[in-house]
Amino acid sequence: MFFSSFKKKTVKELRKNQCLTARELAAKVKVDTVKILKIDNMKLKEVPEPLQSAITPVLRGDYTDKIPWL
Repeated sequence: MFFSSFKKKTVKELRKNQCLTARELAAKVKVDTVKILKIDNMKLKEVPEPLQSAITPVLRGDYTDKIPWL
């Protein structure tokens, strides 16, 4: 249920929910900032597969689970 509504949101909306700029998201995923800006207005399910699988954990917030003080 969670993932169906998650994939319907735009990348920009999900990025803003995690308080990330396009430059910060690009640094976490190790891609160019221009690629993130190109897909910013696309829904997550419309993003091409290699990039979608790379940004989905970051947009979900999985990387914050590894911080020891949280």
